[in-house]
Amino acid sequence: MKFSPKSNRDQGLNARVEAPVTVKAYLLCAFAAFGGILFGYDSGYISGVLAMDYFKQEFGHPGSTDTTNAYNGYLYHTWEKSLITSILSAGTFFGALFAGSVSDWIGRRDTVIAGCGIFSVGVILQVASTEVGLLVAGRIIAGLGVGFVSATIIMYMSEIAPKAVRGAIVSGYQFAITIGLLLASCVAQGTHNRMDSGSYRIPIAIQFLWAIILAGGLALLPESPRYYVKKDRIEAAAKSLATLRGQPADSEYVQAELAELIANYRHEMEFMKTSWADCFSGGWSPGGNLRRVVLGTAMQCFQQFTGINFIMYYGTTFFQQVGMDNSFLYSVITNVVNVVSTPVSFWTIEKFGRRPLLIWGAVGMLFAEFIVAIVGTAAPGSNAAGIVLIVFVCIYIFFFASTWGPAAWVVIGEVYPLPIRAKGVALATASNWLWNFVLGYVTPYMVDADQGNLGPKVFFVWGSTCTLCALFAYFMVPETKGLSLEQVDQMLQETTPQNSSKWVPHDRFADEKTIQDVAKATGVTRVVEAEV
Repeated sequence: MKFSPKSNRDQGLNARVEAPVTVKAYLLCAFAAFGGILFGYDSGYISGVLAMDYFKQEFGHPGSTDTTNAYNGYLYHTWEKSLITSILSAGTFFGALFAGSVSDWIGRRDTVIAGCGIFSVGVILQVASTEVGLLVAGRIIAGLGVGFVSATIIMYMSEIAPKAVRGAIVSGYQFAITIGLLLASCVAQGTHNRMDSGSYRIPIAIQFLWAIILAGGLALLPESPRYYVKKDRIEAAAKSLATLRGQPADSEYVQAELAELIANYRHEMEFMKTSWADCFSGGWSPGGNLRRVVLGTAMQCFQQFTGINFIMYYGTTFFQQVGMDNSFLYSVITNVVNVVSTPVSFWTIEKFGRRPLLIWGAVGMLFAEFIVAIVGTAAPGSNAAGIVLIVFVCIYIFFFASTWGPAAWVVIGEVYPLPIRAKGVALATASNWLWNFVLGYVTPYMVDADQGNLGPKVFFVWGSTCTLCALFAYFMVPETKGLSLEQVDQMLQETTPQNSSKWVPHDRFADEKTIQDVAKATGVTRVVEAEV
C-alpha cells in the first residue's frame, strides 16, 4: 500500500532503515486507534442527552420561562448545562497530566488499560445518576480515564507506527473519534423519544463496551519498543519491534532500526533528563524543548478554537434554539459528514504533509464559518437561512475533519524527543482539554437566549479564531512527513518551519559499537553491517 510518491526523504539513507509495512503490522498499529471511539462517544453523547424531554424533566427545574427548550415547564439552568458538558474536560485535563508520569512508569499500553478502568467507574456513577450532582461526579471521574487514554494512545501509536504510514495511522485516531461521535448521535436518535430513564441511561451505559474492547485488545498488543529502550530493556524492545514490523528479531531491518533508536536515545540523554522541568529547557531555539512544548500546547489550543466542539457538544440544542425542526436528525447528519470526511486525511496527510493541511484547512473553515454567521444574522429563522446554515456547517466540518482534526494529533505525537515525549504529549493533550473545558463552559452563556443570545452570530467568533489558526500553522508548524521520530528531532534542531519541508536526513546516530551492542543484547549472531 503506497501513500505518496517517492521524495528526497524516501530515498537513500531514509529508505534503508525500516522494514516494509506488512498487513499484520499495519493492523496491529491501527487497532490502537480504537481508543478514539471511547473518546468520541463520551464527548458526543451529552449533546443528545441534554436535548431529551425526559432528561429535562428528570434533571431540570419547574417554572422555566424558556418555552422553546423547556419540557412541560421543566429545564435545567444554563450553569448546569455548562457544568454537565464541560466538567468531563476538567477531569480529562488532570488525567492527561497524570498520564505523562504514569506512562513513563508502567508503560504506554498499561496506562491506557488503567485509563479504561477509571473510565468505567465514572460510567457506573453516570448510569446511576438521577440528579445533576452525581452525573457531574461521574463525568469528572470518566474524564480522568479519558485523559489517560487520550494522552497516551497518541504517543503509543506514534511510537509503534512505521514512519511511511505514521500520519495515516495516527489520523485513524481522529477517524475513530468521529465514529464515536456518530454512534453517540445515532443512539440518542434511537432513545430520545423514550419517557423513562432508559432514554439517557442506555446511551451512557453503552460506553462500557468501548472500554472493554480497547482494554482487552491492547492487552494482546506489544508495548512500545521506544518505552523498552527508555528502560534499557533491549531484548524486550527487539521482540516488540519484530512483532510490530512483522519481521524476525534477528532481521537486518529490526536490528538496524533498534540500533538507531538506542543511539538516538543515548545522544538525547547527554543533553537532557526526563523531569517535568526539562520540558521547558532549551529556550526558543528551533530545537529547544520549550519551543516544542509551546508548539504542542498551542496546536491543541487552536484545534479547540476552530469551534468544532460547539457543534459536537451543543449542536442538537443549537439547532433547536434557531428554530429548526428535526434537530436530532441534523445532529446525525453533521456527524456523518464528520465520519466520511476524516478518511480523506489518510491519503492527503502523507501526500501533501501536515503543514499544508493545517494552513489550508483553517482557511476553508474560516470562510464557511463567516458565511454561516452572515446568513444567520441577515435572515434569522427563515427556511433559506436554515438550509444555508446546515450546508455550510457541513462544509466547515468537512474542512475540520480532513485537516485540523487528525493533523493536530499527528503533529503532537511527532515533535518531542524520547526523554520527554510522554510528558510533552501529556502537556499538549492537557491543553486540548483545558480549552475544551473553557469553551464548553462559556459557550452556552454566549449563545443561550437568556444569556448572550448570540445565536448564529457565534460563528463570527469561530471564524476569527480560525484566522488565528491559519497564521499559527504558517509561522509555527514544521513539516514532519516521511521522517522517523528521531529524524524529526534532528530536523527541528537544524531548520525553521518555513524551510522544514526541504530538510533531508543526512546522517545517523547509530555507529558500529551500538549495532554490536544490540546484537549482543538480543542474542543475534549475524551482525548487521553499520551504515554510517
